[in-house]
Amino acid sequence: MEEMRLKARAKVNLGLDVLRKREDGYHEVRMIMQTIQLYDKLKITRIREPQIQVRTNLHFLPTNEDNLAYRAAKLLLDEFHAKDGVQIELNKYIPVAAGLAGGSSDAAAVLVGVNRIFGFHLSQRELMERAARLGADVPYCVMRGTALAEGIGEKLTPLPPMPDCAILVAKPKIFVSTKHVYENLKADQISQHPDIDGQIEALRKGDLKALAERMGNVLETVTIPEYPIIGQIKESMKKCGALNAMMSGSGPTVFGLFTDREKAREAYDALKQELDSRQIYLLS
Repeated sequence: MEEMRLKARAKVNLGLDVLRKREDGYHEVRMIMQTIQLYDKLKITRIREPQIQVRTNLHFLPTNEDNLAYRAAKLLLDEFHAKDGVQIELNKYIPVAAGLAGGSSDAAAVLVGVNRIFGFHLSQRELMERAARLGADVPYCVMRGTALAEGIGEKLTPLPPMPDCAILVAKPKIFVSTKHVYENLKADQISQHPDIDGQIEALRKGDLKALAERMGNVLETVTIPEYPIIGQIKESMKKCGALNAMMSGSGPTVFGLFTDREKAREAYDALKQELDSRQIYLLS
């Protein structure tokens, strides 16, 4: 095999809790992760030159070791002393720095693609172990689906799939620094924690309403006071009929769950006008 085309899928957090700040500076988290049908497209080609070439449709993205996709390819090629290199064509559709794990998913797709093209024969578990060196979300992006993430996000337990629904995703025209959000989170002062166990039970029962009722993201305690637009988008989605709406990850992207696809379409049209943004997606 000389070439592969892959889809790197985005994720949202159906629940995101922070338990404590650890002595090493990382935060202990408990999250429910969910893959969604929004994705970047990658074409990975084996080349005879011992180098890594990255091309992208976004001019501002790095194409060197500052790009996670580049580092993912280098990790495997270096480990197995590959004599050939790869060319990675990355077409991004997942909003950048949006709380949707776009960069992590690109890296995961490269790990999967390079492993297959070069015949390294690493299992999914072995790929996930290597993915942890690239970032906390990358192992999950190798696994995908619905999962409980614990530790710093690297301890993953598969969960039953989320019940069928329409998902509306909207990213406002702001940039939120993940580092800033966690640095300003007062983990020891959080009074309301999302009911992660209740969400797991709702998934086991296939109860979308109960799952949505228990949605919560403690990072909103930092972001919404600083960026009120995030709270406004949440309320707009709920007024339009979303079972619930929440910020994904450290933001600023907001997503809403809908059982009525017509209401989801109306919400999409309303937010498109309200936000004057192309970064609004209605997903099944």
